[in-house]
Amino acid sequence: MLDSSSPDVVRRGLAGDLERTVVVVSSKSGGTVETDSQRRAFEAAFRGAGIDPTRRIVVVTDPGSPLDEQASASGYRVFHADPTVGGRYSALSAFGLVPSGIAGADIARLLDDAAQVAPATATDDVDNPILRLGALLALGVQHGVDKAVLADSDAERAGLGAWIEQLVAESTGKQGTGVLPISVPSTRAPNFDPSTPDSLLCSWGATPVFDRVRPASGFDAHLRAPLGAQFLVWEGATAVASHLLGINPFDQPDVESAKAAAREMLSGDIEDAAPAFTDGPVQVFAGPWLPAGTSDARGALRALLDRIDPARGYLGIHAYLDDQRDAPVAGLRESLATLTARPVTFGWAPRFLHSTGQYHKGARRPESSSNSPVTPSRTWRCPVASSHSVSSRPRRRWATPGS
Repeated sequence: MLDSSSPDVVRRGLAGDLERTVVVVSSKSGGTVETDSQRRAFEAAFRGAGIDPTRRIVVVTDPGSPLDEQASASGYRVFHADPTVGGRYSALSAFGLVPSGIAGADIARLLDDAAQVAPATATDDVDNPILRLGALLALGVQHGVDKAVLADSDAERAGLGAWIEQLVAESTGKQGTGVLPISVPSTRAPNFDPSTPDSLLCSWGATPVFDRVRPASGFDAHLRAPLGAQFLVWEGATAVASHLLGINPFDQPDVESAKAAAREMLSGDIEDAAPAFTDGPVQVFAGPWLPAGTSDARGALRALLDRIDPARGYLGIHAYLDDQRDAPVAGLRESLATLTARPVTFGWAPRFLHSTGQYHKGARRPESSSNSPVTPSRTWRCPVASSHSVSSRPRRRWATPGS
């Protein structure tokens, strides 16, 4: 899956075996600049390899979108999604089913699993799993338990946590409230075990964990259901929780600011910011929170961590790196969660801007969050067939508490 516009990641995708590659371009609005740039890059790569891109690129979008019109006119195969279903609620729509089917997943089983649980989700009953989970999420926020730590008890569906993370953060994180989802690698990871008093623990899988793990908050949930049912329950529960919190689960006002920033960056009109200081190979970019006289990376990190509210705060790590080449960097989450004894999120960037970025900007309280981007020093420019080119060095790189 290519869900990053980092040029190093795009380059790795382009370096694959194009003779055996099919690309599914998914964009609900049909105007997301990162997706459009990726499409153009693959079109050029296919043509350069003597391959007709219309035979290798499949498009999923809403009917009538700019991408629908352009792709249809160019002869691409286009699958229309239901325009009334929001993008992050589309796991069981064409957006989720088309790439899953092409990859060989049993999509009939996914739909059957969802259909089997559907009757229970449509009843006005205390055993309705959507109402139970949604009410629990909202009740937690109302009692100061506004983080949800997510883990697979069997390590069979490691990717489900990342999907839930986007669903919950982008739906609930706005108007100064919301649930901060934190996907962790296992039920033995810090933040799940041990946990903090402001964290609700959520697990799924065949193995129950709460006979062993005791959440510090007293809030926990375990979902034992097949994947298709998990999709349906989490989507419904997130909408219910948002309703109980008095917010619209289907908009994402602060995600658009990230899209606007991406368009501005691609215009080439933004100049590089100057680092606060350089410590060997490390450049540190910081706001006014950095204590005067700080001149080494260790001191800057210590100052950043000292700003985390010990009762309600969290740390967000945003890595503008290659998630395969630089995979060990993700281990920073466990190390810093243990060091600070506070919730720590980790997101590969810039894709987090379209998922948990909504929460970091829309739900945060300035005193409760510290965010630290990590970026590469090398530069490689990925040309696309338009007026844009993308640099692997972000134009602004700093660690900013409360932003």
